[in-house]
Amino acid sequence: MSKKRQIAIFDPRRAADADISSLSYAYGSGHTIPQHFHEVDQILYGISGVMAVTTAEGLWIVPQHRAVWIPAGTAHSIEIWGPLVMKTLYLKPRLIKQLGRRCCLTNVSPLLKELLLETCNIGHLYRKTPTHARLIGVIKDQLERSHLVPLQMPMPSDARAIRVAKLSLADPSERRPLKDLCRESGASKRTIERLFLEEAGVTFGRWRQQATLVRAIQLLAEGDKVTNVALEIGYNSPSAFIAMFKKLMGTTPTQYLAS
Repeated sequence: MSKKRQIAIFDPRRAADADISSLSYAYGSGHTIPQHFHEVDQILYGISGVMAVTTAEGLWIVPQHRAVWIPAGTAHSIEIWGPLVMKTLYLKPRLIKQLGRRCCLTNVSPLLKELLLETCNIGHLYRKTPTHARLIGVIKDQLERSHLVPLQMPMPSDARAIRVAKLSLADPSERRPLKDLCRESGASKRTIERLFLEEAGVTFGRWRQQATLVRAIQLLAEGDKVTNVALEIGYNSPSAFIAMFKKLMGTTPTQYLAS
């Protein structure tokens, strides 16, 4: 959807002249925030639950202890997976330069978490106020030193490749060969493979594996047991699913959500 057909969202509780404003929200599982954009930079952090943030570049999975950076003007929608308490910081554009002008996912250290919570308690921060200026400086330092997390689901832009992607996302447990999916997309297998490499940056096989992982994280966040998740996404045994999850994420499903 073009930004020309959208409205920039400005929450009246956010102070227009503040260097950093903060808001807190509580959402139930399954809640969706429609596509919109802000005229300021944004940090989204969930104390509990998992968010899925969708932009033109792809799908960003935001579990606990992670935050997503959304630069000003970036159209995005948000889907809530599991009950979520969201902490939001709105920052004047270019206040944080190290994170760049594209979405990214960062780790949230214990110190950064406390800074986010304290900012939400204060409400608005102004650099002209000495105590606020010191707090802003530490927030900037923590965000610019934070480690990026590869939890993005890249999406192709070609209409034919998008059709294949949507067919795969609709049912990640279905393992139809790519050539069968291509019949419904209007493109050859070779063309689709090339499009995924050029536009999503990964092979279709790796992309489909990531789609399965995304679905698994969603189900786990919504409270499903590991055994049920394994069967839902097409694995014959929980052990095979756990092995796949650990290979890709470096930890087991249970440890991942708990940590």
